[in-house]
Amino acid sequence: MRKIHSVKVGELALDGKRIYIQSMLNVPSHDIEGNVRQAKELQKAGCEIVRVSVPDMKAVKLIDAIKSEISVPLVADIHFDYKIALECAAAGVDKIRINPGNIGGIDRVKAVADACAAGNIPIRIGVNSGSLEKEILAKYGSPCAEALVESALGHAALLEDCGFNDIVISIKSSDVKTMIDAYRLAAEKTVYPLHLGVTEAGTERMGIIKSAVGIGSLLCDGIGETIRVSLTDDPVKEVQAAKDILKAIGKGSGVRLVSCPTCGRTRIDLVGLAKKVEEAVKDIPADITVAVMGCAVNGPGEAREADIGIAGGDGCAVIFRKGELLRKVSENDILPELMAEINKIVKD
Repeated sequence: MRKIHSVKVGELALDGKRIYIQSMLNVPSHDIEGNVRQAKELQKAGCEIVRVSVPDMKAVKLIDAIKSEISVPLVADIHFDYKIALECAAAGVDKIRINPGNIGGIDRVKAVADACAAGNIPIRIGVNSGSLEKEILAKYGSPCAEALVESALGHAALLEDCGFNDIVISIKSSDVKTMIDAYRLAAEKTVYPLHLGVTEAGTERMGIIKSAVGIGSLLCDGIGETIRVSLTDDPVKEVQAAKDILKAIGKGSGVRLVSCPTCGRTRIDLVGLAKKVEEAVKDIPADITVAVMGCAVNGPGEAREADIGIAGGDGCAVIFRKGELLRKVSENDILPELMAEINKIVKD
């Protein structure tokens, strides 16, 4: 098991015992009301760490405005200007995302490190393929995994030289294989918590696929303390996708849906039924598995481990629990009867 230097973000401990979901606001920084509204929407959707871009001094006002309306930690995303970082620290932000190497000399790095240390504010070093230093890029010839890790650890060393080690590291790439290799290498070389993500993953469909492969692979390796699914879309969808990734690898809470792909044996509208079940259970917090199967072949047998499920017949279905048949129901009664059984399990 990977040894991790525990870092606190607000009240959350990044220590390897739990994986936290993060997302980022995408409302223009001058729209304070819009940012507050979106931050609240993200928290309601299940986001556990919210990040906001602070591109200039005026945007520092976002920190207090957002923190007063949400209860989850807030991260300030800052580039180049160390004075913005100092102001965000003074405003009480919960974490700062910055690259120490691009804010100036060691005196500026130390000023930020000292301000964060005084406020118990961790710093996330965010490196990606487009932010590599020229000398590192020249050394490796491309933004490969080794180059990304060297850059990140170099930035961490700057903070360490200032006596600061409440550090979180992210090493993102838009190339999934590079991203996976970089994080695996980083996990070998550092004890700092790692924030996972495939950067610039794209629009909803492909972005979720890339993120599921990259983030999911690493989480299955035991690597990663926080995650963000980056989509060119509503950030609420990022949170929903992150929750689904965690559920898919057995790390998230909520109902897990198992359904067969259908075939020529199917005699009910299984596709439509599965979608209705998915919608009906999406907000149920119970940690259970529900199976929606098309026939007796892929019914109680293959889904015997499901807490509850149905196997379709010709205009009907059987309801089963842990592989044992309960009763037969007509096609029109499948959904209400299934939900009744799910509610019994939830109450128990």
